[in-house]
Amino acid sequence: MDLNFKENVDSLNSINALSPMAISSFSKIVLNHISFHLDKSYDHIVILCIGTDRSTGDSLGPLIGHKLRFPFRKYENITVLGNLEEPVHAKNLKQNINFINKHYRNPFVIAIDACLGNNDRIGFVSVKSGALKPGAGVNKKLPEIGNMHITGIVNMGGFMEYLILQNTRLNIVMKMADVISNSITYAFWKLFDTGISKKNLDSNTKNILDSSSPL
Repeated sequence: MDLNFKENVDSLNSINALSPMAISSFSKIVLNHISFHLDKSYDHIVILCIGTDRSTGDSLGPLIGHKLRFPFRKYENITVLGNLEEPVHAKNLKQNINFINKHYRNPFVIAIDACLGNNDRIGFVSVKSGALKPGAGVNKKLPEIGNMHITGIVNMGGFMEYLILQNTRLNIVMKMADVISNSITYAFWKLFDTGISKKNLDSNTKNILDSSSPL
């Protein structure tokens, strides 16, 4: 891939959640992806927040689910799964995927999870097309899920992953959860209130999203 084009893809897909304008920037990224991929063929939207409240670093998903749980009750066609009270984690992920497949004919699933990465990328949140591979950062083989997914790099990876997750700063995770949850809330408000669709996206955004989509 052309390096300049890759930079465009990265800048379109991710943002530093610790930056001053993070919510404003990331909400536009989330809105662009949802608008591009969501169409009338889907009968329901599921926001699947993966993680556990027993580990600080891995609590990103449940925290986001907790923040979305009440605001999204007003949407009859959106379900939020995974929160602090009822987390979706490695032990019950298959059960929740079975629940989704049983109750919805053709759901549009947005999967959310924490991940580990390079030190200089801690605090970055990203949106990507296609399925999430939960557990990959800690060498767990779990079922893939999602039409698109959102991840947040909570700490550095490469060694002693479980210990790293346990010793992740809650302050960073909370800030990332705020950015992601507020961005999702804004994106769906904008989508349903103004009727934003794929045709409203500029040609450059369409081309980059097309190229970042899985074959």
